[in-house]
Order: sequence, then C-alpha cells, then structure tokens
Amino acid sequence: MNLLVINGCNINMIGIREPELYGTDTYDDLVNMIRKHASKIGANIEIYQSNHEGDLVDKIQAAYGKCDGIVINAGAYTHTSLAIMDALKAVSIPAIEVHVTDPDSREEFRKVNFIRPACIHTIKGHGFKGYIEAIDYLKDRILS
Repeated sequence: MNLLVINGCNINMIGIREPELYGTDTYDDLVNMIRKHASKIGANIEIYQSNHEGDLVDKIQAAYGKCDGIVINAGAYTHTSLAIMDALKAVSIPAIEVHVTDPDSREEFRKVNFIRPACIHTIKGHGFKGYIEAIDYLKDRILS
C-alpha cells in the first residue's frame, strides 16, 4: 500500500502557531508519528509539505498511478483552492481530508470547504491522531 500525506500552508508551523489551538507538538513530531505508524502497518508512505498551492497540485498529479491513497490537510487552502479540489478529482485516488482542529466550529470563513467534495471521508478535531485514523481508514478501504 502506497500512501501520500500532503500538508499545506502553515502546517510546518504546528507547535509554534497558536499552541492554544494546535498544541505544542511540532511538525517533526507529527511526521515521526506518521512514519512510525506506517512502518507498523506495513505501508509505504511519503510525507510532503508546501506553503505553495501549485506545488501541492503538482504533488497530487504526480501521485497518479503511483499511490493507493492520499491523506490531505490543505491548511488554509481548504477554504480557497479550487485547484487542489480539481487535482484530487482528476487523479481519482481515494483521499481523506484531515484537520487538527475542527474548522466547522471556528470562524465563519473556515466553514467554506472546497476540498471536502473531492474526498471520501473527513476527520476533523482529533489532533495528530486524525492522521493515524485517516491512514487506517485508507488501509481498511484499500485492502478490503
């Protein structure tokens, strides 16, 4: 099973950015947790982060024919990016949307979500554990 984990803008600042919302664990902590879990379940995993929308689109497109599933936290691009949504739809790879917090319970503008229609499932507000839940969801879907 080949999985791609994509993190969008400002996710690399987790642990520094608004610790009252996102906690104090760092992006490196998140990456290490994901890699450890992937190893435990026998998944090949690539983790990618960019603050640039076009880079995220390029990465999604490059996954075509190579990945069995995508876990995506597009960060603020969740609320603005038709391009990321279109890329996810174009490759037709099962994708799970993940958010560390619950954007639907935050500011009004965060309730706009362009990514969700291109995803088969959403996990929000479960902190870093949401990534593990998403990986397991994909594993169960892909291997069943």
